[in-house]
Amino acid sequence: MINIAIFASGSGTNAQKIIDHFRDHPRIRVSLVVCNKPGAGVLAIAAAASIDTLLIERDRFFRGDTYLPELIDHQIAWIILAGFLWKVPAPLIAAFPSHIINIHPALLPKYGGKGMYGHFVHEAVVAAGDPVSGITIHLVDEQYDHGTHLFQATCDLTPEDTPATVAAKVLALEHRYFPEVIEKTVLG
Repeated sequence: MINIAIFASGSGTNAQKIIDHFRDHPRIRVSLVVCNKPGAGVLAIAAAASIDTLLIERDRFFRGDTYLPELIDHQIAWIILAGFLWKVPAPLIAAFPSHIINIHPALLPKYGGKGMYGHFVHEAVVAAGDPVSGITIHLVDEQYDHGTHLFQATCDLTPEDTPATVAAKVLALEHRYFPEVIEKTVLG
């Protein structure tokens, strides 16, 4: 069995889709949900699915052992970032080379980098008047939103779109494609 850990900071809608997708999978199991925000919705999602959770704190994550012992204890082979708002530190990337997958709510390389997440991305897309937006699923390296692209999908935008309507269109793409791309990548 290939064990994956989902790292998330918020409500957990992508985590829910991933958990649902792998619930009865013969080869892949979500065995841990890692969160940096007490009370985040993703923790309740994990509890409802009887998945172990790990609440992390900033100093240990960035200056300590990056919780590597807990990941080893759970035999984690892949880390999935599903709305995780901290940059992954280099020691964790080194421990999981080419085995950390992120989803970004834009078509990278546009609208990536520090501070470009959630509504900030959608506001920038609308302000630029872009005719399309979408998602990028990519491997994580030491730079924000930089690693090898695994998949992109687009959605058309109209001049009437607002950051909220762009967010809804992009979220639909995330929910549709993220679990499938994870599965394809993990199984190689």
